Order: sequence, then C-alpha cells, then structure tokens
Amino acid sequence: TSTGSRSAAMNTSPPLWRRAFAELLGTGLLVAVVVGSGIAAQRLSPNDTGLALLENAIATAFGLAVLIVVFQPLSGAHFNPVVTLVNRTLGDRATATELVTYVAAQLVGACGGAVLANAMFATPTAIATTDRTDAGRLLGEVVATAGLVLLIFALARSDRARIVGPVVGAYIGAAYWFTSSTSFANPAVTVGRAFTDSFAGIAPGSAAWFVVAQLLGGIVGLGLVLLLFPSPRKDLA
Repeated sequence: TSTGSRSAAMNTSPPLWRRAFAELLGTGLLVAVVVGSGIAAQRLSPNDTGLALLENAIATAFGLAVLIVVFQPLSGAHFNPVVTLVNRTLGDRATATELVTYVAAQLVGACGGAVLANAMFATPTAIATTDRTDAGRLLGEVVATAGLVLLIFALARSDRARIVGPVVGAYIGAAYWFTSSTSFANPAVTVGRAFTDSFAGIAPGSAAWFVVAQLLGGIVGLGLVLLLFPSPRKDLA
C-alpha cells in the first residue's frame, strides 16, 4: 500500500521545470532575505554589530520558514545542494538529470537573490571582501550543516515533514548565534553571498572553504540520520 501511494505521488508530482523554478525562486528569495536584511541592519545599527546580527537573524529565520511552507509542496523546498544530495543518498528516486537541475537552479537563484538585494538597497553588486576563513568558523559550518541535515531528515523520516518550515527557521535563527560562522550551512547561499560586499558578504576564498566544510557537515549529518532514524516512515518530498 505504501509503495502504491508513493508511486501515485510520483506520478502526480509537478514537472521538473516547475520544481526547478521553485528551487531557483525559493533559493533566490532566501538569499535576498539574508543579504537585504543584512544591508538594512548594517544601516539601521551601524555602531552595534550584535544588534545588526540579531536583526539579520530574525529576518532570515522568519523568511526561511515562510519560503519552506510556500515551496515545500512543489519541490520539497530544499534550497540547498547538501539537502538535495543527502535526500538522493537516502533513497530519493531522482535521476541524475533532476539532481543536477536542482543544484544548478539553487546556485543560479542564490546569485540572482544577492543581485536583487543589492539593487533594492542601491548597493553595487561586487565581489565580497569579508574574510571568514579560520578554523573556528569552518568547524562552525560543519556543526551547523550537520545539525540542519539531522533536523530536516529526522522530521522527514518520522512523518513530521509538515512542520519542517517553522522548525528549520527556528534552528537557523538559533544557529546564527551558537555557531562561530553564523550558520551559512548551505553551499548555494554561500556562493550567492560572495556577490555582495556588505554585512552578509563572504570573500570567494572563504566561500570555497565554507562549501568544503558544509559538504563535510552534510556527511556527518547523514551518518547521524542513519544511526538515529534508519527506517523512514515517510520520505522527504
């Protein structure tokens, strides 16, 4: 019965172009939220970095939760190549073409979101110069990404995927503060943030190391999921 239901769901899923567009738009809007709120926070609280980070974190947490709720029925609302790769590893039947299309859409959307945020605040689109490369921050990215993967797939594999939006938003909002890296936890978002030389920016050299740390975090998170939730009750959309 469960196999039949899953097959029926696959047969009625949106076409790939629509799912890819949802990933592109969702990831783009996520980066626009991160970068735009970062620019606004920097302008509103220029002499208080802690307050600016709080403003950035709150906007990101709320924005991410809303975007997941909106796009989850269409594409699963991954917005993150690590999530897409782990989802495939855990048994999603996506083809190689679908996998590449999702990741490409996420990367293009992320870059577009940064450009959009820059334009809204009349900030020139420029390569970021903020160096974030140090051992502590890289460890923070491993921790942040592992936690995100564990959270998403723990909910998905225990039939609680319907609450992913608000819970992931809450996690990212908290991880802004408990990780040294402010929890990028997403290769696409990291790449996108390299295209803004503002509060949320990250220099390309640092971005490359962050992506490596995020992929490592994804592996750690995958291992934790398999250890704690080896038998899914419901697959991630």
